Amino acid sequence: MVAPRARLRWWWYLLAVWAASCGPCGFQPEPGVKVVVPAMPTTLDWSHSDPDSWANYPVMLATQRGLTQLGPDHGVEPGLAEQWERVTDGQGRDVYSFHLRRDVRWSNGAPLVARDFVVGWRRALQGRERGEMADLEGASEALALQERGAPEAEVRAALERVGVEAVDSHTLRVTLARPRSYFLARVANVYLFYPAPSADLEGKSDEEVRDYFDRPRDGRPLALGPYRVERWDRAGERVRLVHNPASAFRPPMAEGETPVPVITLMKSEIGPTLYERERVDFVFVDSAAALRIHRPDDLRREPLLSTYFLAFNTEKAPLDRPEVRRALSRALDREALLAGLLPAARPSHVLLPPELPGAATTEQAARLPRYAPEQARAELAGVERPLRLVYRSGDGFVPEVAIAERVAAQLARVGVRVVLEARSDFSAEIARRSAQGPRTYDLYLRRLGADYAHPNTFFTLFEREGNHQTGWETQAGGEPLARFERLLEAGDGAPDEASAHASYVQAQEVLVGEQAVIAPLYHPDRYYRAREQLRGLDVDPFNFLALRALRLGPTLDASRAEESP
Repeated sequence: MVAPRARLRWWWYLLAVWAASCGPCGFQPEPGVKVVVPAMPTTLDWSHSDPDSWANYPVMLATQRGLTQLGPDHGVEPGLAEQWERVTDGQGRDVYSFHLRRDVRWSNGAPLVARDFVVGWRRALQGRERGEMADLEGASEALALQERGAPEAEVRAALERVGVEAVDSHTLRVTLARPRSYFLARVANVYLFYPAPSADLEGKSDEEVRDYFDRPRDGRPLALGPYRVERWDRAGERVRLVHNPASAFRPPMAEGETPVPVITLMKSEIGPTLYERERVDFVFVDSAAALRIHRPDDLRREPLLSTYFLAFNTEKAPLDRPEVRRALSRALDREALLAGLLPAARPSHVLLPPELPGAATTEQAARLPRYAPEQARAELAGVERPLRLVYRSGDGFVPEVAIAERVAAQLARVGVRVVLEARSDFSAEIARRSAQGPRTYDLYLRRLGADYAHPNTFFTLFEREGNHQTGWETQAGGEPLARFERLLEAGDGAPDEASAHASYVQAQEVLVGEQAVIAPLYHPDRYYRAREQLRGLDVDPFNFLALRALRLGPTLDASRAEESP
């Protein structure tokens, strides 16, 4: 039998070993600012990416930059390019000439050159999301060759013909296969369009390039933004970012503010607890239910360019009739759906958020189905069977359970019974088809977030090849969807903002009004907590952690600010 004193020494020994090894748990003191993120990056190679690219954005946005950037009103402003010209050539193609800033340098002091874009974009055309580059002239040929497994030399020759060219060291010429009104907004935010350090990468084998990105060391991979990656600890689920003094994009400093020398991004299942114990400095509030119980003083809110909507299975009766779908949309009181669920809410019956450049005006939005319960009751008198509403199970920053319950209650008031079903396999369930052919659900709830600040990004989900799962391509022999896609093509190729706006407004009226494929409910916000002394640490409108403007306020404990990389 072990003596009590010996047993006590044994437990103290185990506790010491645990404490010494618990750096990844978030309890070990560490310099700089610590930020809890929902997921670790899947790659540091911004030219290759992958379908889970959302997890990579906090690092990419902190370390890299695009040709353009977005201003406070989400309009396009100069970024790495100080100016540009856009012309249409004799073949009807858009040709951009971007003039790069001459004060921009990589983190090793090397100047940014046009060749960096040529190398980066050609690499992106061979990456796991290469279809994102399809708007470039010649991209379709390069993509087709890769799809059929053409010889490497043939693919390489096709890449040489793609419409990205270094005219000189500071002039980049980009040719698009056809006019795209969203192009400047996309290159601001989609990191596949960021430049790559050509001097570092050219001449390296594929294995050496993978090693360059996968094992940060000796100041690599290079960065343009205010931070660079010093270490990526996959096992400990941490990324350590350090200040990049060579960056031309330094945060604006007020009196008494200083740059943050070190940022540690970490994944933790107990992020809120670590924040309460002052072990971390930033954490998302990912529980809408928790917000109804406790709203701390340091709670912050970011309105997202995003829309939460109710979708209809247009292939199943009685939802195969547009008048029924419009009536269901009119039966929903958006204000009441959201009342009391969140600290603030933006109920809406339109798809495009009002902050989005090119969104519908108040007059145009008034033409879409709005709350009209008596009209809805009369129009829904013939709906006799229960409707099955599917939504994602689990708690998140969208109060899905409460909204689903309130949708069911509101539809019951107009005589429509709704059966609720929470699904952990939500995506698979809404895609599942019955033995007769149509999908099995009647209604589903879903959030759509913008990838860039342009109406196009809200419509692509509902195109013929989009993952909308509503079956509306079968409506009226496909004519409404074909008309919708023609309007999108007109907006995408419009020569000016006014023409594009007119086409997108009409497309929204077809989707939300005439056909009522979906019923928008509200524009979600993201909530988070951050220490008062952290200035500029927030969430951007695309739901990504924003570190570009981060600095320390004068009241932060000096002992944490003095550590430098």
